[in-house]
Amino acid sequence: MRRYVVALAVDSVGGGMLRPFLVLYGVTVLGLGVGEAGVALSAGLLAGLAALPLLGRWIDRGVRSAAVAATLFIRVAGIAVLLTGRGFAAFAVASVLLGVGSQAFPAAHAAVVAALKQGRERDAALATTRSVRNAGLGAGALLGLLAVAGGGNVLKVLIAATALAFLVAGGLTLSTRVTAGRPKHDGRQGTAPSMAVLLVANLPFAMCFSVLEVVLPALLATRMQANAAWPAALFVGNTVLVIVLQVPLVRWLSKWARGTVFAASGVVLGLSYLGFWVGEAAGAVAIAAVGVIYTLGEILYTGSGTALVIASTPPAQLGRALVRFQLSTGLGMAIAPAALLGLLEVGPAALWGSLSVATFAAALAFRWKPVVRSRWSLSAAGDEVPFAADDRLKVDLVVVAQDDTGPVKVAVDRPVGRLARRAAAVAE
Repeated sequence: MRRYVVALAVDSVGGGMLRPFLVLYGVTVLGLGVGEAGVALSAGLLAGLAALPLLGRWIDRGVRSAAVAATLFIRVAGIAVLLTGRGFAAFAVASVLLGVGSQAFPAAHAAVVAALKQGRERDAALATTRSVRNAGLGAGALLGLLAVAGGGNVLKVLIAATALAFLVAGGLTLSTRVTAGRPKHDGRQGTAPSMAVLLVANLPFAMCFSVLEVVLPALLATRMQANAAWPAALFVGNTVLVIVLQVPLVRWLSKWARGTVFAASGVVLGLSYLGFWVGEAAGAVAIAAVGVIYTLGEILYTGSGTALVIASTPPAQLGRALVRFQLSTGLGMAIAPAALLGLLEVGPAALWGSLSVATFAAALAFRWKPVVRSRWSLSAAGDEVPFAADDRLKVDLVVVAQDDTGPVKVAVDRPVGRLARRAAAVAE
């Protein structure tokens, strides 16, 4: 686990040097327009979605760290194209390769953590690795900020350093050799949960990443005429808050169901978009202040979404469930650059009004209708028998159950329906 964490740190330092400056590289070095860069990035992320079904089947065959390493090596190839190519075609091809790697990474990474940890310990491990990654991203962005502030043609150097970081991280990850065998009772572990409403509601939530990485840099540079250092400064500030607050917040929020936290994240993100709308007229400092609210929403979202999917899915179908969730997230991320930059050109009301309304509506829809049907595993004499939460069973034993709050031990002495009102539930 330690070597994998080191690999994540190296990867994220490289990513921090790339992400805040990718659009800037396309505009200043390759001579693209902001709209062209946004279209290329969206096309690349959409192309990355095509690889996800294959990844899901690969994960369900027990592959873990090798899948993460593959996502890093693909991104190295993308940066090589970016450095050696010219014009829109090179940026588009590089965006496809970077899109495949970035879209596949979250599901592959979550599968590695799920192979190493269980229950709320898994949630804490996911939060810890996100903190490590955000620390690396912040360090990389800070290095990039210092390099850009120093002047000169440094963007190509930053991009090359990113490729080296991805290459080293991929080698470290591959050396960990984390795998997971197929579940013993494959095919009898229950069915995949119903995720339709979750996947649709997740679309506007996932656009939040492009707000920080694409929209705010473009807004500050074009409409507000702010100093070029502000985008990286916002990125670093966001990262510091995530590092400090991610793990304690996730642990504190463990008292609530993951679905409740997921819906709450939409409300907080929606409020931050309204704040950005107002802050645009007040200046870059106001945008930075609203960024604190945005970061809290991001922490709630990232701390609950993947954990909810893992906790609600039978082990035999984990890869496919993670891929479905990542398809939803990836689609939202792919649509976001072109859609949000297009709305930015129309005006602040079109951008922030549309984004806040869509996010509030998704949060409301998520809370209004249950979106994940819990499946439960009844344990007796070492055997597991899958049954739905609504099944009525007369038993007198201790069972191990799983819902969106994680595994719980339940002493059942009467018919099981919605976990039996008088059952004694104790967190495992």
